[in-house]
Amino acid sequence: MTTRAGASPAILLVVVGLACQEVGASLAVLLFPTVGPLGMVMLRLVFSAVVLLLIARPRLRGHTREAWVDVVWFGVVLATMNALFYLALERLPLGVTVTIEVLGPLVLSIVAARRASAWLWALLALAGVVALAGGGWDRLDPLGVLFALGAAASWAFYILASARVGRGFPKLDGLALAMAVGAVLSLPFGITDAGAALLRIEIVALGAAVAILSSTIPYALELIALRRLPAAVFAILMSLAPATAALAGFIFLAQYLSWLEVVGIALVIAASIGAVQSSARAAREAAEPLA
Repeated sequence: MTTRAGASPAILLVVVGLACQEVGASLAVLLFPTVGPLGMVMLRLVFSAVVLLLIARPRLRGHTREAWVDVVWFGVVLATMNALFYLALERLPLGVTVTIEVLGPLVLSIVAARRASAWLWALLALAGVVALAGGGWDRLDPLGVLFALGAAASWAFYILASARVGRGFPKLDGLALAMAVGAVLSLPFGITDAGAALLRIEIVALGAAVAILSSTIPYALELIALRRLPAAVFAILMSLAPATAALAGFIFLAQYLSWLEVVGIALVIAASIGAVQSSARAAREAAEPLA
């Protein structure tokens, strides 16, 4: 199958993955009153680790000390990113949280572009973040915004750490091991936050559903899509995450956004798409041989 022939189904796979991810996030928010955000982080990471370890069955021998350090660091980043994201979700609407979080990879794209024009996208993103306040930052919880910004920074570190682990471990081995590290790190915080709720089988089952919806299904669909789509197209599609998050928040959590917040989300999406295109263009130019 050619790339062009498989493009439409692949695009649909990415969209379905985004939808599953935000439905999972919505379900997680509904569970916050019972298990707390850190309890939810623990359930997501533990079940994601179990599924990935069963699928990948990673080989533990034959890796360098540096490779193991990279895996542990990746696990720390995974745990931190998820914790900050859920702590932000406890205080901010889903669409707003994801929009702020997208700023992490957006900044990486702008830096990777290595051209002055790319900073125009940074200004557009800044305008979008200002608009997210809906005319006044007092409408947003300051601590929630800080958590979301921390999640954005963690996402940037996630991209860098994932690339390093991907070079040192085959297939899903590195991700599975890093997820296990993140799960172990989340245990004391999650058990403290969730308490006796972890003894309820229906809560544990819902936690497993969040893990499958938020991690397992999206990652599997993305891997399939990446075989059929150029990386730049895939990145542009992933930039639509704030829109799918806002829609999921509206449908499942009754989180209504003002028109200014909708404009802010649109501006950040536009900035993300522009930055991805600038970065891809810069990479093509760097790869072209000099005349």
